[in-house]
Amino acid sequence: MAQDPIRDESPQDTLNTLAEELARHDALYHQLDAPEIDDAQYDALRRAYLELAKQHPDALPIQGPQTRVGASPADGFQKITHAVPMLSLENVFSTKELADWVEGIRNFLMELRDPSIEIRFCCEPKIDGLSCSLRYERGELTSAATRGNGVEGEDVTHNAKTIADIPQQLKGSGWPDILEVRGEVYMSDADFLRLNEEQDRLGAKRFANPRNAAAGSLRQLDATITRNRPLCFFAYALGEISAPFAKSQSEMRLKLAEWGFTLNEPAQVCTERNGSLSPLQDFYDLLAARRSDLGFSIDGLVIKVDRLDWQLRLGFVSRAPRWAVAWKFPPEQASTQIEDIRCQVGRTGRITPVAYLKPISVGGVLVSRATLHNADEIARKDIRVGDSVIIQRAGDVIPQVVSVQLSQRPANSVHYLFPSQCPACGSSLRREEGDADTYCPGGLTCPAQVQERLSYFVSRQALDIEGLGEKNIALFIEKGLIHSPVDIFTLEARESSWLDANGKTIPLLKYWDGWGPQSATKLFDAIRRAREPSFERFLVALGIRQVGEATARLLGRHFLTIHALLECLDRALSGDEIASAEFLAIDGIGESMLKDLLDFRAEPHHREILNALLNERVLPDQVTEGPLLRVKDFVPPDSQSPIAGKTVVFTGTLERLSRSEAKAQAESLGAKVAGSVSSKTDFLVAGPGAGSKATKAAELGVRVLSEQDWIDLMHTNPE
Repeated sequence: MAQDPIRDESPQDTLNTLAEELARHDALYHQLDAPEIDDAQYDALRRAYLELAKQHPDALPIQGPQTRVGASPADGFQKITHAVPMLSLENVFSTKELADWVEGIRNFLMELRDPSIEIRFCCEPKIDGLSCSLRYERGELTSAATRGNGVEGEDVTHNAKTIADIPQQLKGSGWPDILEVRGEVYMSDADFLRLNEEQDRLGAKRFANPRNAAAGSLRQLDATITRNRPLCFFAYALGEISAPFAKSQSEMRLKLAEWGFTLNEPAQVCTERNGSLSPLQDFYDLLAARRSDLGFSIDGLVIKVDRLDWQLRLGFVSRAPRWAVAWKFPPEQASTQIEDIRCQVGRTGRITPVAYLKPISVGGVLVSRATLHNADEIARKDIRVGDSVIIQRAGDVIPQVVSVQLSQRPANSVHYLFPSQCPACGSSLRREEGDADTYCPGGLTCPAQVQERLSYFVSRQALDIEGLGEKNIALFIEKGLIHSPVDIFTLEARESSWLDANGKTIPLLKYWDGWGPQSATKLFDAIRRAREPSFERFLVALGIRQVGEATARLLGRHFLTIHALLECLDRALSGDEIASAEFLAIDGIGESMLKDLLDFRAEPHHREILNALLNERVLPDQVTEGPLLRVKDFVPPDSQSPIAGKTVVFTGTLERLSRSEAKAQAESLGAKVAGSVSSKTDFLVAGPGAGSKATKAAELGVRVLSEQDWIDLMHTNPE
C-alpha cells in the first residue's frame, strides 16, 4: 500500500510537491504511457493543487499545472505544431460546481443573463483514451498528432492510418478543404482483455488498463505493431477548419458521422433554463448507471455549449475552454478519527492547521493527515479533536475533511481553540479584518519562516538553484552560513574563511560529509547562473504576498525592469497618487495587491535585502513586452487589428457585451486592458453611468468611445 507522503510542511512546499508530482505523472501518462495512478487519483491530485493555489496565489510555480497541458512530445517522434492548441478540460465534481460553471457562462454572455433564455448543452461520455488530432486536406488524411503539450504533439500519421475507425478519405461531400478532427484513440474492454491474454501467451508484459494499452499501441515507432493492435477512434471536436459547416456541436457530430467517423455514444442534448440542471443531472445519472455496460472506459460526462457561435465568443481561459467542462464521477471516501490538530507556519507566516488522523486507506493510499485550511474552515465544519470524519483524498498529498460524523462525536468533545501565538517563535498571531488567514508577523526572526523563505527563494519556481534544496538550506542555516538571500551569493567568496559561532574554523564545504569538490563546484556554478534570473523569477523569489507568476508577469510587462518597478513603488510610498494610479491601471492589480507590494517595499529589512542583492550584481533580465504565457495566448493576438498594442479601459454599464466578454475580445485583438485611466490610456469605452474615469479621460485628452463605437472599431477592416 502507498504511504501518505504529506509532511509537516508549508502550503508553499506542498504546492511544490504537488506540482512536481503532477509533472511526473503527466510525463508518465503522456510520454511513457506508464501511469502509476488511475484517472481518479490524478484528478484528485490536480484538484488538491488548484484548491490550495486559490488560497495561495502568491505561491504558484512558474509554468505549473495551472498553465500546463499534457507533456512535451517524447523523443523518437517527429513533431507537429497544432494550428489550434489542443487544450484540456476543467473538471467539476458536484451539481453546485456545475451550477457555478453555468452561471459563469450566463454572466459572460450578456444576453444569457435572462435566466428564461435556454442554453442547450451537448453531453457526451468522457472517454479514457489518448487524444489525437487528424488533419484532412480536400477530404484526404494528411497528418495525425497526439496532444503533446497542447501546442506541439507527436506525429503519429502512419500509425493512425492503420486504425479502421479513422477514414483516410472522407465519405460524402460538403466537408471544408481543411478540416481538423479531434477525438480519442481508445481500446474496448473486450479487446483489452484479449490483448492481455495474448501478452500472457507470448510471455510479454501485461497492460495495466485499456488507456495504457491504447496509448502504448498508437505511440509506436513501428507502425506494424500499431496495425496489430485493436484500436478504435471516437471523434468529438474540431481544430482548424477552412470554412464553417455547422451551427451547433450536435449538428457538427451528425456531419462527422456522415463523413465516416464513429462518435462517442450515448450522447444527448440537454437544456438548462431558469436554473434547472435536471436534464444534465438525469443524463449524468444514466451514464453512471450504464458505465460498466458501455464496453469502453469512461470517467465522467463532457458537457459542451451546443451553439458554436457561443463557443467562439466564450473562448478560452488558462488551459481550458470556457464553453466545456468535464463532470467527473466522484472520488473514493473513507471514515477515520482526528487524533490531533497542529498548526504549521508557512513561508509568508501563514498559519495552516493540519488534522492528524488515525491512518486509513483511501483509494490504496495510507492517509494520516489532512489540511484544515484556516480557522474559519474549522469553525464552519465544527471540527474537533476526537471527531470521526469523512475523508476524501483530494490528491495523494493533501486529503480533505469532507464532513464530521456528529452522531459519533464523544460526549467530552470540546471546540478547537485556534492558537493566539506562533508555534515556532511565540509571536502574537494577527488576522486582518476580512482576511480568512492568520499570520505570524515574526518574518525573518521566526525560525520557521527563515527556512521556508530561503527554501522558496532557491526553489524551482523562483531562482531554481540546483543543489540548494530544502535539506541543504536547513544544513547551511544550522551551520550559520546563510541567514538571508544575499548570503547565498556570497557563499563561495566566504568559503575559505568560514567560522562558527565560537570563532572556530569550519571545514571547507567540499570536505563536508556528503560533499566533495565536484558537488561544491556544481553548487557554486548554479549560484552564478542564478545571478541573471528572469524578471518574473526574481520577483516571485522575493516572496511578496499575492505576487505569484501571473502577477510578476503583469508587472514585468508594464515596468520592464526591476529598477522601474521599485522607483514607482517608492513614489507611491511617498504619497504620489499618479504612481499608485499607474499600478491600479494594470488590469489584474487591485487595491489589496498594491497594499501588499507597498508593505513589502516599506519594510526596512526587505529594502536591505533587495539593495544587497542588487549590489551583489543579482540583476534580473529586462522584460520584452508580450502576452502572458498562458495556453490561451498560444494563438497570437491579431497584430493587424486597429486596437493592437493599444491600452483600453472600460467603465460604466455595457449593454451589449458583458465586461468579461469585452475584455476577452480586446485582448484577443492585441489590446491591453487596464483598470484605471492614465496618460498611457488610448481608449476609454464608456457606457451609461460612467463617472470619474470619464472625467479623468477628458482631463488627459483620452479618446472616449461609446459601446457601439467600440464594437465598430473592433470590426474595422485595417488597410
